[in-house]
Amino acid sequence: MAEIAVTEVINRLLSLLTEEARLLRGVHTEVEDIKRELLFIQAFLKDADAKAEKGDTISHGLKAWVQELRETAYSIEDLVDEYIHHFANRPRPSGAIFDFLSKVSCLIAKLKPRHQIASKVKDLKLKVGKLKEESSSYGFISSVEQGSGGSSDTINVQWRDPRVKALFIEEAEIVGIESPKGELINWMVEGAAELTVISVVGMGGLGKTTLAKNVFDTKKVVERFVCRAWITVSQSFKMEMVLQNMIKKFYEAMKEPIPEGMDAMDVISLSGLLKKYLEDKRYAIVFDDVWRLEFWGFIKYVLPENKRGSRVVITTRNVEVGCAIRESRFHHVHNLQPLSHESSWELFCKKAFQGSCCPSELKKISIDIVNRCAGLPLAIVAIGGALLTKQKNELEWQKFNDTLGSQLETNPHLESITKILSLSYNDLPHFLKPCFLYCAVFPEDYSINCAKLIRLWIAEGFVKGEKGVPLEQRAEEYLNELIHRSLVQLSEVDNFGRIRRCKVHDLMREIILKKAEELSFCHVLGDEALIFNRKFRRGLVQKGTNTIAVETINRNAQIRSLLLFDIDAVPMLLTGISFTNFKLLKVLDFEDAPLYSVPEDLGNLFQLRYLSLRGTKVKMLPKSIGKLQNLQTLDLKHSPVDALPVEITKLKKLRHILAYSYQLNLEGGFSTARGVLIGEGIGSMLDLQKLCFVEANNGRGLIEELGKLRQLRRLGIVNLMEEDGPSMCASISNMKYLESLVIISKDDGILNLQTISDPPRYLRSLSLQGGLSRLPDWLPALQNLVCVVLSNSRLSNDPMEVLQALPNLLELVLSNVYGGECFCFTKLGFRKLKALCLCCMKGVKTLKIHEGALPVLERLEIQSSPQMELPSGIRLLKTLARIDFSGMPREFAFNMRPQDGQNYHIVEHVPNVFFHEFHADGRKILNLR
Repeated sequence: MAEIAVTEVINRLLSLLTEEARLLRGVHTEVEDIKRELLFIQAFLKDADAKAEKGDTISHGLKAWVQELRETAYSIEDLVDEYIHHFANRPRPSGAIFDFLSKVSCLIAKLKPRHQIASKVKDLKLKVGKLKEESSSYGFISSVEQGSGGSSDTINVQWRDPRVKALFIEEAEIVGIESPKGELINWMVEGAAELTVISVVGMGGLGKTTLAKNVFDTKKVVERFVCRAWITVSQSFKMEMVLQNMIKKFYEAMKEPIPEGMDAMDVISLSGLLKKYLEDKRYAIVFDDVWRLEFWGFIKYVLPENKRGSRVVITTRNVEVGCAIRESRFHHVHNLQPLSHESSWELFCKKAFQGSCCPSELKKISIDIVNRCAGLPLAIVAIGGALLTKQKNELEWQKFNDTLGSQLETNPHLESITKILSLSYNDLPHFLKPCFLYCAVFPEDYSINCAKLIRLWIAEGFVKGEKGVPLEQRAEEYLNELIHRSLVQLSEVDNFGRIRRCKVHDLMREIILKKAEELSFCHVLGDEALIFNRKFRRGLVQKGTNTIAVETINRNAQIRSLLLFDIDAVPMLLTGISFTNFKLLKVLDFEDAPLYSVPEDLGNLFQLRYLSLRGTKVKMLPKSIGKLQNLQTLDLKHSPVDALPVEITKLKKLRHILAYSYQLNLEGGFSTARGVLIGEGIGSMLDLQKLCFVEANNGRGLIEELGKLRQLRRLGIVNLMEEDGPSMCASISNMKYLESLVIISKDDGILNLQTISDPPRYLRSLSLQGGLSRLPDWLPALQNLVCVVLSNSRLSNDPMEVLQALPNLLELVLSNVYGGECFCFTKLGFRKLKALCLCCMKGVKTLKIHEGALPVLERLEIQSSPQMELPSGIRLLKTLARIDFSGMPREFAFNMRPQDGQNYHIVEHVPNVFFHEFHADGRKILNLR
């Protein structure tokens, strides 16, 4: 558990020794020695963590040693950052006599802190040396990390594994698996004669083993497969033991004697024996709890394809493992879902009330508890069993619910939840552990903005760069890995298949929050009754924060991150805290807080990398922001800030400037976007990845400077004048990596964008809002476009011929685009389009949809187009799942009613049809189903 802290510090020291060597005059050797000692200790920590994960009893002495090591590691990190703060945050003088005087002044100013820090370095070097000596007394084994997994790779704890219980659950106790059970049985006994592989994928505790065992023991399956075996693989598998176990199980099933000398065979001999034995048999085998791709990569060659209807089932938490079977010609993947609320309630009542009805006085609190389990059978069973032992009164159950986090640690009835869910965390490689722990910083049941999470990881230094790979791309890979391991769940995916929001199961969050607090990784501040005296690196400030919480923050001058969620007392909080005291802060997140101004001493936060004022009332940034030399993200989205100080261009490490807001138009049409004014000099901010939105009012000089930002992935520019179009085109031609582009003309004027000589080949999203004489000639060259938005284009020719040829287009939004009377969707057009929105087509009367057009369209919206008739071709769109009409005549709705609508036959195959009406008191939605 201390390995995270030590690894972070080692990485900081490596960076200091390589990138900041000029600052280490006089202490370079000591810093190098500390790094060497920590690397030595790190190897022992893997063994310490392995013992803890295995469940071995850890002595009080060892716990104290680990705690002291962790605090020492954090002290080293504090010292590194303090050193950089003192010696990197100094202006470089220029000029003759002023140069000399400044050098003398700087030297005098540096002497005292340099001496103090050198003294601290020596003290810490002695302390680390002492800790190293003490490590030998705890019997650690220095280990080298294997593969990508955690330290649990060499552990075999099957005899105490809580997952074994799942193999012995009575069928009467199982709830909510009828549908997946039926599907799996059908895959097992029906279908092709070829060897078929089935994977069951889902997070720990979801019931994969229970489902697979129930199917495996079903009469139909038993009768069809006489030769069958159940193999539990787990993290600690050894291939020789797996093969020996398979052979024993198959021979026992067939009531044949086990071959002699098998225990002395190597992997190759065992594989040959097994393959030969199965060649003429119809066999079924379940590999339960597979963690590694390498396992399937080997075992698939041992299983013969004899065309006798054999079946292989794999259960796994890892999506990559589950999907690896797709290389088999015959395969099925079942993504196991959480229990429905009804099934969850049924299972809870079986456990908590032994099948009886829930008493009325416990109904509300019981529903709250079941909701926290979020359909996880393991949690429902364990918590229900724990509550069975408690008195049946509301106060007792409310106390249990309020202290569920600590109950997971101390209540023996809940031990299985913690152990099973912790397995996935323990298996993570070291670089992913802090990323996952960071998810505990967000409140319970919180939907996390993935882009924000990625920017926070980068600001915290969790993401390690690779040459030619942006940090954001690397961080996205980290997030995908956590999702594939079923640790992080998807909560919102856009039309392009990109993950927008994610979440962590509430009980998993409770577990990692405890781990994070134990590591001093973070601390939640709320309605504390007492000051929290331990140090912590990150503070999560929640609603109800009082003066004691403020005092707790003030006592932690070494805090790295401060994040605010749903609070209503920011002014009091800021008057209790001076930024001057927090010179090591890296993250400051005020999103949606009732904050009206930012203190001038914000500029003292030299280490600050992430600043969010999103959704606040702040109107102006202080000029001192120019001192934030390490700032990477400035998030001003949906705030009143409309201009950035000229000093902003001094921030050469800025990667993201997010500064825009929308004014929504409820009655259809497009919302208007507002950006920020930026002065000259932006062309020097070469690390910028996102710049949205910037006002083009500063003219051609600003637009030409944009062409220097060659790393931009996303650009939004508003109020572009027609005469500045050619300069804009020249700048865009330099942006080779651009993925998203939004250009809005001034006052709905003309966009002169015909002359982009080299359109960005990676562009995925394009939004042009303004008049166009014709569609740009370069548009068909953008083969990777997945989203196109055109607004107020006022074209004289139907644009569909060009747009429908874009091979990867998934979403198309058109508003006041065409002045003709007819839109035509021809056969084979828009082969991949899933979402189509047509808005403000005031002259369009007819929408012709030919057979074969829009073959995979799922959603259609028609807004504020009163002249348009209901397209009869909708009946040809067999994949449509939803249609929305808004700003249309009421007759539109009447004519589609199931009872008597004359056009009902056109939409009767669509499951969801909605009609939106707008009134003075808001929007009314009619469901026409």
